[in-house]
Amino acid sequence: MRAPIGTFDDARPAPDCLDLLTGPVAAAVRDWTGPVPADQLLYVDTDPDIADTAVFVEHYGPALLDASANCVVVAGRRGETATLAACVVKSATRVDVNGVVRKHLGARKASFAPMDTATGATGMEYGGITPVGLPADWPLLVDAAVVDTEWVLIGSGRRRGKLILPGKAFAQLPGAVVLEGLGVAVA
Repeated sequence: MRAPIGTFDDARPAPDCLDLLTGPVAAAVRDWTGPVPADQLLYVDTDPDIADTAVFVEHYGPALLDASANCVVVAGRRGETATLAACVVKSATRVDVNGVVRKHLGARKASFAPMDTATGATGMEYGGITPVGLPADWPLLVDAAVVDTEWVLIGSGRRRGKLILPGKAFAQLPGAVVLEGLGVAVA
């Protein structure tokens, strides 16, 4: 099957590739419910050495920059209480951590979570974190521009491989809150 975006020759339904996904991502795909059918979640194999956005887009097609998204883990703090959350924004933007995220979490301070925290809490590899399979009690903040994109490329839980899914599927993930202005243009 040819992927709906990018220059990937071999796209397969993610439910057929559970062994290529991390445990939490495989479980989320296996248990997938909602208006977007699980077979519309696609897996494409990619080179882990070119997983970073700029190099990835150069290799797999420049149109992917507008059709790809990043998932980052943030920590919001108020006093002694810390809240982990995930944010999904288009790859050409950055997360408005000190504005939209901080306000939405009701935190005094918000910052990107340290790599060890992000990977340990998600069970995913750094550079491959995806909103599919995150802890169910986490807030998942999704930029409206991601939901409005027909097909979106995002991490698969590993640096090798990516998921492609309809943008509207992000709104049906556990804990998802769609927000305008979560992703801001990179200066």
